[in-house]
Amino acid sequence: MHTLPRLFASPDAAYRTRREFLTRAGCGFGMLALADLLRAEEKRAEDPLVPRKPHFEGKTKAVIWLFMNGGPSHVDTWDYKPELEKRDGQELKGFDPNTGFFNGQVGPLMKSPFKFAKHGQCGKMVSDLFPHMAKHVDKMAFIHSLWSDSNNHSPALFKMNTGMARMGHPCVGSWVTYGLGSESRSLPAFCVMYDTLGRGIPKGHALNWGAGFLPTVFQGTAFKPQGEPIDNLSRPKDVTEERQRNQLDLLARLNQKGAEKHPGEPDWAARVESYELAYRMQMAAPEVLDLSKETAETKRLYGLDNPKATHFAKQCLTARRLVEKGVRFVQIYSGGMENDLSWDGHNNIAKNHGGFAQETDQPIAALLEDLQRRGLLESTLVIWGGEFGRLPIVQKGNAGRDHNPHAITFWLAGGGAKGGVSYGASDEIGFKAAENRVSINDFHATVLHMLGLDHKKLTYRHNGRDFRLTDVAGTVVKDILV
Repeated sequence: MHTLPRLFASPDAAYRTRREFLTRAGCGFGMLALADLLRAEEKRAEDPLVPRKPHFEGKTKAVIWLFMNGGPSHVDTWDYKPELEKRDGQELKGFDPNTGFFNGQVGPLMKSPFKFAKHGQCGKMVSDLFPHMAKHVDKMAFIHSLWSDSNNHSPALFKMNTGMARMGHPCVGSWVTYGLGSESRSLPAFCVMYDTLGRGIPKGHALNWGAGFLPTVFQGTAFKPQGEPIDNLSRPKDVTEERQRNQLDLLARLNQKGAEKHPGEPDWAARVESYELAYRMQMAAPEVLDLSKETAETKRLYGLDNPKATHFAKQCLTARRLVEKGVRFVQIYSGGMENDLSWDGHNNIAKNHGGFAQETDQPIAALLEDLQRRGLLESTLVIWGGEFGRLPIVQKGNAGRDHNPHAITFWLAGGGAKGGVSYGASDEIGFKAAENRVSINDFHATVLHMLGLDHKKLTYRHNGRDFRLTDVAGTVVKDILV
């Protein structure tokens, strides 16, 4: 007969039976595992991207901002103006030639080269530029009275993205991730995609998705248009996982010492987290960015088989996959640097907008449909718009339109936006926001509100002052919210 080792043959008096001893010994190992989990949770609590509760319960959990770079013309897309058609060719009396960017090329009023028709149960008048998106107007809340204060691309982009017309301030995506953190542990909280056809990036470059004076961990991660979307996404072949883990642990210890010597410097913690996030992304990002696993029907829906729309279709489909995995904020830029490379229709508005509409119309409509059928649209806010609108007059010598900061149209869908409504109005020819004017501060306050964030309470102390996205202004546009 086999006998147990002495350890088990004579259990301590504290244990009534061998079974109790083994059970309690097992619990001991369980406690070790629990202690390890608790240490992980403690480390997670120090993570600047840990999910945080909003100020109140918002309907929006994630944002996809479709940025039509260059300034789409509101009077040729969503803001129908029959009076502009009636007054085609007439001079706009009292017009300040400095309103646009090219003050020496001021022509008469010009009607839209596109036809408008009613769509949806709401009867929204939509340009024939958007046959696919027109089917979803009952999901959209339109703001027709947005206005800005800059007619130049760079400051106007900064204004729309950061609330300030100058560089150095955090963008909306950075403020949102600073306020709410991220649900994803293995992907960036804030992702940016820009033109993949070699037309460049928006003016102002990465400052449009920069964190400004916030810790750098909150800045947007831009996906490269060619090759691997994220640098160093694959581990070097000569580096094992164990070796890489040891390197990161050493870096963390060195940075921790630096943080202890320089208390109050948040970039030390952000640096450690950026290394850790990069490590986790090597496993998670390739899977999320691999569109081959999508069904053939989904690929056709987005237009991956449409040569004119393939590049933007991939970005919209990627955006859906990102928010599905817990990414908080995604921004996609349509168009490149300027003029004909973007929605900057100075020369020929029909050709310029016609081309970019063909690239974006089907993918954006598909994004809305796909989000809805997956149950994600209720919690995902989709935003469409650019840095400013266009003038109702023709740019002399061309068939285009110059910049117009006085009237801008945006639409919002999902995430608690009220579908099939239009708020505010520009004047009868689309020159200036006239009814229920909405500033960019108001717009930003509304987006934050939909996320459950009070724009007055979302602050960050910098240089002895509490800063916020909306500066010292901003009123939530509640009429477009459910």
